[in-house]
Amino acid sequence: MLAEVHEQDGYPVNWPDRPAAWLTPPSLIASWVAELDGRVAGHVVLSRSDAGDAAPGLWSARAGVGVDATAVVNRLFVAPWARGRGIGALLMARAVAEAGDRDLHPVLDVVASDTGATALYERLGWELLATVEQEWGPEQRVAVRCYAAAS
Repeated sequence: MLAEVHEQDGYPVNWPDRPAAWLTPPSLIASWVAELDGRVAGHVVLSRSDAGDAAPGLWSARAGVGVDATAVVNRLFVAPWARGRGIGALLMARAVAEAGDRDLHPVLDVVASDTGATALYERLGWELLATVEQEWGPEQRVAVRCYAAAS
């Protein structure tokens, strides 16, 4: 399913050498899949902040707390055949609830060109913290929108 999403939407931007490992990063707190009609229809991860994450630092600076008070929502995608059924919103709600249960504030980074994802986050009431430019490689600079869940 990840390969299908990548082919259609370009997510993830850079195809991982080891897709299964990419889905379960070392900073993983928890992950979930959504099923529809017996098929995996979506996926989301909740993780600790990694060096490349911008939103945790932005939110923690605003809130006056350490980055360890955040949890990063990432690896969210929904199978093209399952879209339009609220699966992305349900996966987001599950990740946000888990962050709350752990007394962590959910944040996320999203590539600015991913207008579908940004529309979802904004529809769910997430606050745009900033848009930053990140260097993902020697010749790859990417604009990233940083969000925090509503307080």
